[in-house]
Amino acid sequence: PDFNFVEGDIRDTEALRVLFTSERPSKIIHLAGMPAVPYSMKYPLLYEDVNVRGTLNLLEMAREFDTHKFVFASTSSIYGHTDKIPFVETDPTDRPLAPYPATKKACEVLAYTYHHLYGLRCAVLRFFNVYGPRGRPDMGPWKFTEAILAGREFTLYDEGRPRRDWTFISDIVSGILAAADTDMQYEIFNLGRGEPVINRDFVTILERLIGKPARWKNAPLPPTEMIVTFADTSKARRMLGYSPRVSVEEGLAKFWNWYKARILQM
Repeated sequence: PDFNFVEGDIRDTEALRVLFTSERPSKIIHLAGMPAVPYSMKYPLLYEDVNVRGTLNLLEMAREFDTHKFVFASTSSIYGHTDKIPFVETDPTDRPLAPYPATKKACEVLAYTYHHLYGLRCAVLRFFNVYGPRGRPDMGPWKFTEAILAGREFTLYDEGRPRRDWTFISDIVSGILAAADTDMQYEIFNLGRGEPVINRDFVTILERLIGKPARWKNAPLPPTEMIVTFADTSKARRMLGYSPRVSVEEGLAKFWNWYKARILQM
């Protein structure tokens, strides 16, 4: 009953000003943006416009309307290629592999600037491979599921050896809410499960759930792709009480049950 949906664009400063004037938010949870590494290669100017300029617009609104807290969705892909695992928030992040993480890095820095200049309290959340019901159709769980159901061949890079720190949506949401409710100045947190899964094994779980074999082909790892994502979540556990609970097996079963009920029945 307390939810009010307003459709708009974070690049539209006048619409944002009208919204902030009427609502006077005490906190902003900023999840808007252009996601996905591959698309950012095709549309880098769009990613800069939405992610950087849009975030700057929201930071300006927070300053102008004296918003007390700014929670920002960043990405694990900001870590780029590194031999140091698991990823810790203090690791270098100045060599992103694609425009998408580069824009997120710019936003993290802008958020710090607004904290430094105007005292805006900020929580930067680096999400690790979020999945679950109502997830994005361009991400692995949905794409693999569609291909397996159709008997269609799909690509796994480097023989399916890369590892991803798949994190179920409910665990991510718990981290977001904890960050919004915890007092801090400017902090960066990894939100992941902390248990990377080999991509081949991830597909095997889906095969078992769906009851059909996957047909996949090998391809070299693109220069935009990381070999592994692996979150050190000790800081989030300590400061936010963050404790991911959903295993990949359980999470994919939840995704598959939703997919059967909502997508296959459409």
